[in-house]
Amino acid sequence: MRPMRLEQLLKSTNEWVQAEGPQNRIVLSSRVRMARNLRQFAFPGWAKKAERQRALELMRPIVEGLPEMADCFSELMDNIAAIDKQSLVERHLISREHAVKNVGSGVVVSASGVISVMINEEDHLRMQAIHAGFQVKEAFNLIDRVDTELEKLLEYAFSPRLGYLTACPTNVGTGMRASAMVHLPGMVLSDQINQIIQAVNKLGLAVRGLYGEGTEALGNMFQVSNQTTLGEREADIIERLNKVVLQIIEHEESARLTLLEKKPKLIYDHVGRAYGILTNAHTVASKEALNLLSLLRLGVDLELLPAATRAVVDELFMLAQPAHVQKFAARKLITEERDILRADLIRGRLAVMPKPKIGRVPPQTRGNDPIE
Repeated sequence: MRPMRLEQLLKSTNEWVQAEGPQNRIVLSSRVRMARNLRQFAFPGWAKKAERQRALELMRPIVEGLPEMADCFSELMDNIAAIDKQSLVERHLISREHAVKNVGSGVVVSASGVISVMINEEDHLRMQAIHAGFQVKEAFNLIDRVDTELEKLLEYAFSPRLGYLTACPTNVGTGMRASAMVHLPGMVLSDQINQIIQAVNKLGLAVRGLYGEGTEALGNMFQVSNQTTLGEREADIIERLNKVVLQIIEHEESARLTLLEKKPKLIYDHVGRAYGILTNAHTVASKEALNLLSLLRLGVDLELLPAATRAVVDELFMLAQPAHVQKFAARKLITEERDILRADLIRGRLAVMPKPKIGRVPPQTRGNDPIE
């Protein structure tokens, strides 16, 4: 089989976006990332270009040869156009930091988009598995298997006392970051989100924006992840994250129920306005689009809109982002052109969506218990 081309990867919707994962009303995706370095090479940030290239030439064919990477996409970063790099960032397949890399760096992505491996980012290897919905343990099991296979073929930088050695001290130890992308419009609308973030931080977890550290929580989406990697077992980190995410799910369901019972007009207004703007607007900025799509998704969850439209809304979360809009146009666009095309794209996809069923409390939300 021929290796996958970038255009094939970007034209398809990644499996984790398409799939109906567990608890997907609130948890959009689960991701586990491992950071690893080679013992015989300087870490990428300290290595000269020639040494980075030698490390890349060693690692890339080994990653491509993994059973999980059959028919994968594999490319050098200096061969990928800037707009395509940004598209990979928007799909959470590479980091913003890796998008600015050129000579001496590469990326390998499985055909499904579930596994991606950045070569010579901050560390020699940054590998991740991402699943739809609340499947942190499953994502860990998958990337742990990939990591085990690579460790048989590559000599990692490892300390018996500290664990895996990484470029950033905060990753030393397990080298693992486990995270869940959660959609929390209920807590945002009821002004509980800051309280929840503070509580989660006290438990040793971090709450970040859509693209991780230092980014904004667009579309009411937040990443919840572990902060520490040293002195803890991977299984313990995963278990603690699972427990906290389950509590967040319960609080979000409770917040939605309380809003419907005590402030139904607030919910109807937000969902109705989002529907009205997105189905009629002729120009819409990226940030506004994501925030309005979040409210449409809330409308689907509360049965104000048909369940079948959830997949359309979820796909639009990705397609409405700047690089994807430009890929759709197949040419470079200025900001105003992107905003016009984004509005056209969203209107077209939502043309078959009926108006929200405003004015009734859905049967599943009646009662005092959070929705299971």
